[in-house]
Amino acid sequence: MSFQAYLDTIEEKTGLTPRQFIALAQERGFDAPSTKAGTIIDWLKQDYDLGRGHAMALVHVIKKGPKIDAKHVGTSGSHRDESDILWLDGKATRPETA
Repeated sequence: MSFQAYLDTIEEKTGLTPRQFIALAQERGFDAPSTKAGTIIDWLKQDYDLGRGHAMALVHVIKKGPKIDAKHVGTSGSHRDESDILWLDGKATRPETA
């Protein structure tokens, strides 16, 4: 599953976009450099019933923003993404890719 697909699945399950999760995490102070991934994972599991893989996708965007490593862009593997910038504003507003 691509990084973007993880985020899309989270949105389908919870009704919240990645950008909304970032805002919720900021309200809790989870975007602080000292916040450990496990703290965020526990919150996402408890409040949204997200598994570890999906939660880790959100941990990345909460802590590091939408840019991902370009090594997965355009590869043929199951984790291939179309871009090294993730769309955080919801599936319905994502521009079409050529």
